[in-house]
Amino acid sequence: MGSLDHSFKKTGLNIISSGCLKEGSRGEAPKQKIVTGEAGYVLEDVPHLSDYIPNLPTYPNPLQDHPSYSVVKQYFVDVDDAVAQKVVVHKNSPGGTHFRRAGARQKVYFEPDDVYACIVTCGGLCPGLNTVIREIVCGLYNMYGVTRVMGIDGGYRGFYSKNTIPLTPKVVNNIHKRGGTILGTSRGGHVTKKIVDSIQDRGINQVYIIGGDGTQRGAAVIFEEIRRRGLNVAVVGIPKTIDNDIPVIDRSFGFDSAVEEAQRAISAAHVEATSFENGIGLVKLMGRDSGFIAMYATLASRDVDCCLIPESPFYLEGRGGLFEYIEHRLKENGHMVIVIAEGAGQELVSESLKSTDASGNKLLHDVGLWISEKIKEHFSKQKKMVINLKYIDPTYMIRAIASNASDNVYCTLLAQNAVHGAMAGYTGFTVGPVNSRHAYIPFNRIIEKQNKVVITDRMWARLLASTNQPSFLRTRDIIKANKEEEPPTQLANDSTTDDNLMEKQILR
Repeated sequence: MGSLDHSFKKTGLNIISSGCLKEGSRGEAPKQKIVTGEAGYVLEDVPHLSDYIPNLPTYPNPLQDHPSYSVVKQYFVDVDDAVAQKVVVHKNSPGGTHFRRAGARQKVYFEPDDVYACIVTCGGLCPGLNTVIREIVCGLYNMYGVTRVMGIDGGYRGFYSKNTIPLTPKVVNNIHKRGGTILGTSRGGHVTKKIVDSIQDRGINQVYIIGGDGTQRGAAVIFEEIRRRGLNVAVVGIPKTIDNDIPVIDRSFGFDSAVEEAQRAISAAHVEATSFENGIGLVKLMGRDSGFIAMYATLASRDVDCCLIPESPFYLEGRGGLFEYIEHRLKENGHMVIVIAEGAGQELVSESLKSTDASGNKLLHDVGLWISEKIKEHFSKQKKMVINLKYIDPTYMIRAIASNASDNVYCTLLAQNAVHGAMAGYTGFTVGPVNSRHAYIPFNRIIEKQNKVVITDRMWARLLASTNQPSFLRTRDIIKANKEEEPPTQLANDSTTDDNLMEKQILR
């Protein structure tokens, strides 16, 4: 197969973008690949090794002779298959944006004996990291017969400053039962030249990078440098963020596990609150910029009276403020449970901290401690009202757990589809589900913005109806929210996918 024009066979499909990665264009900046078709059909395609390395040989996919897959009808993905970003349309709607469907292809661009793969985990911990590592290793070994896989120790800086870890199915057999990552992780350490030099010197030709939006931004730069050098190396991203703030995909792995584990903290807060007169249970959950964990944990619990997230501004004093609502709730029920995301209310605490962590994330104040003190102060000094407030912060306990059954299955699909994509010669992409179908998504779509809760959406309205809390929105907040662009097709933002439940800057 020479240069893939990514093999759309149907008539009427054209690659119109001047950004197609042309052979011999190693020094040029890569641009987005767009394929158009009839009725407004648009495919946002991913790069392929044959775009910049001419005359690459292809080989029959070993899966066609694999006994486990011999009974599967049409196991290989058709070259024309694409996944629609939006599934609810009107009769006159254009075809809309699509992504290349993930899965095994009939032809592969790597001989199994020639593959030397590496896996790296970056950023914070998240349930499911070990499951993804395990399934990449087992997928390469058991599906494709690849026998050379290594782990990079300690995140991006491990490429040039630490030892590697040999990975085999025996080594990774039981790691999915443990939290954390057996490879170690870190923030920062992204020095592109050193990383790509290491990849080139070691003879690595498949790189699997597991991490959040900052890590994927780093992966995109690594891919561009590899392409510039003309190396036959596939770079694949697996999106990881416990906050579920990566756009386009339905959800990120670890999110389900985090929501489930958050129930323990909420239940404990509810027990404490109901056991004392005027009891208040306050739980701080993860969510620097996106309040998905707090929102879904609140909806799942039904014990929460108020949920505060970064996307929804709130105020403390005055008519319609938080203090007024707390007083009303205590007089009505005698107790109250509040869930607050770590990034909520930062503008109220004080002027934001100026410093950042190694990933470029702005350091946050502990809003849980701050609001606890504010509530105590208000009711003891101004209202002369005795309250019993218990503050629970389960943040690091949640990050460190092993993934639940749902996330384990999801991590398996992510890992296997990442392996299929790399073996088929695709590169510079992230894998993930779009409307419940796994797809290959260009890095630029993953890193262009964050996924956030849309407070004018029906899912947030469902939460308000569940807690009976005020929206705390002033007219200017509503106007601002309505001016925001339409949210991507995501489980938490698009009511059409509600039933499918479910690092800020480059890591320098």
